[in-house]
Amino acid sequence: MKIAIVEDDINMRKSLEISLGEFDKYEILSFKNAIDALKKIDSTFDLIITDINMPRMNGLEFIKEIHFKCAIIIMTGNATLGNAIESIRYENVKDFLTKPFEVDALIKAIERVEKVKEIHEAYEKRFITKDRRTGKEDSRKIKIERRKQGSDRRKKFYGTSEKLEKIKNTLRKAAKTDASIMLLGDSGVGKELFAKYVHEESPRYAGPFIPINMAAIPENLLESELFGYEKGAFTDATAMKKGHFETANKGTLFLDEIGEMPIGLQAKLLRVIQEREIVRVGGTKPTKIDVRIVSATNANILEKIRDKEFREDLYYRLNTIPVKIAPLRERKEEVIDIANEYLYRTARQYDMPYKILSKSAQEELLKYDWPGNVRELRSVVERAIILSEEEEIMPDDLGLDIRIEAIK
Repeated sequence: MKIAIVEDDINMRKSLEISLGEFDKYEILSFKNAIDALKKIDSTFDLIITDINMPRMNGLEFIKEIHFKCAIIIMTGNATLGNAIESIRYENVKDFLTKPFEVDALIKAIERVEKVKEIHEAYEKRFITKDRRTGKEDSRKIKIERRKQGSDRRKKFYGTSEKLEKIKNTLRKAAKTDASIMLLGDSGVGKELFAKYVHEESPRYAGPFIPINMAAIPENLLESELFGYEKGAFTDATAMKKGHFETANKGTLFLDEIGEMPIGLQAKLLRVIQEREIVRVGGTKPTKIDVRIVSATNANILEKIRDKEFREDLYYRLNTIPVKIAPLRERKEEVIDIANEYLYRTARQYDMPYKILSKSAQEELLKYDWPGNVRELRSVVERAIILSEEEEIMPDDLGLDIRIEAIK
């Protein structure tokens, strides 16, 4: 692994050279400033370890000038910690360490970079098939497209379509504010993924992202899960516990299946949103919170409002910016890309050989309507990679005929 160290402090620079030089697998070159480094570093380097606070050109200016694929680890003192956190927004920056740090912490950060590199190399290899007679790559080689969202480490979408880009564009604009967003769409479209996208595109990206499925928590526990409880609030409350609103402070709280929230608890949620404070169960003292709320539902909320099952005032508080997530059947351009990604991830999960979709299997995936959306596609791919016995996945391996019969 070829590593560049960029550090103006000679003692720190020499210490890192000596420490990393003890590992035969590392080839180390060091530079006393960013300008000298830019003259020598190129795409042959696997990793750059750089300070932030340097004369002539600081670390942030330096990493902006690196236009090739190379992992970066930032070193920073407390005085420049804010800049280091800001640097994480850049694609190549993988980690940052606050000075002073132990050498072991740096080694672990480097090992994480090495692990990611290994995974990416394995990911690319899976796309190549060879003609069994000639040994050459055949015409079925799938080209690895460097998609737009692939250039940003924070974006996790594996397909591209006009509808997806419009949704992302709306969410990206909304993310810059603290306005409440309500994600609407069928079950399985990936609403949590979109909620996380909002969080990672927002000024709160360094804070926590806390997802809660309202339908999965028993009604009698939901209040204490959301707002926490004081010691002695009930029989088993042997110690104070913070709720999700407190743990999400300075970050984003994702309330999934908000339409399933009990009507009695909705008034308390409305008060929390209005007052920006919570009171733990069994407590009397309010605690200030700073949380951005993203909610989601596949239910008809307006119908629930008519049936007195959902408060209209809460709906308008949560629905400042409503965003409809199109179902997968309306985003067919994404199906093959998403399927390929899940093929790779499933193979890794079960430690199985990588497989590719045959042309006929791809055609079947594109013809299917995906009533279960992305969640169903993932299930189909997982089944296929487990049950198929050849290098290529064929239509029979997908089991779509069984699903079609079940729907009928």
